[in-house]
Amino acid sequence: MLAAVVTAAAVSVWVAGQATGEAAGRCERFAAASSDRAGVVTGIGRPALVVGDSYAVGLLLDDPLRAWPARLDGRVRVAGFSGSGFSRGASGCGEVSFATRTSAALRAHPAAEVVVVEGGLNDHDQTRAAIVRGFERVVAAVGDRHLVVVGPPAAPSRAEQARRVDALLTRLSARHGTTYVSMKGLTLPFLPDDLHLTPEGHTAFGDRVATALTRL
Repeated sequence: MLAAVVTAAAVSVWVAGQATGEAAGRCERFAAASSDRAGVVTGIGRPALVVGDSYAVGLLLDDPLRAWPARLDGRVRVAGFSGSGFSRGASGCGEVSFATRTSAALRAHPAAEVVVVEGGLNDHDQTRAAIVRGFERVVAAVGDRHLVVVGPPAAPSRAEQARRVDALLTRLSARHGTTYVSMKGLTLPFLPDDLHLTPEGHTAFGDRVATALTRL
């Protein structure tokens, strides 16, 4: 419970003062959803941490706990934040980049043996340099733990950009000796916004990640 309170406080600090008006309300909703999801642990076995974007949080699902991390084996905690990415500029809600939230989550839950970082769709308009910096910060934050990076699917609304980010993450993972799970070639169903996955899409997405984790 204390860890969940710490996470909520940290998210509130990141969001505060970073947006105004309608954007501020959206950021507050994202922060609340992030805190709610961080307070729930699913599964049993080796402790694992998932850091991700709206896919990890289960945005737009009737039951967010059915998002793709539910398909993973182990005792899974989720530190997700909708709209976030590898680069600091991916989100308009303050410093909620993957590396920053990975560091905070591992301070609260140091027992995590595996860290799964999922995303890239929100880096669609970011520079290569910004994504590279963010990726390297993630690697440093994870340290000696197993790091699994999960790339973005070719969501119809950002298909070309997703392929660019996927190619970059593939190269960066190879350079750093990190396990990389690409969604290339996987046909996924999307909601009408052509960006977020349907429940069936989350199942297929999560099963691909779960298969990769069995090889660790």
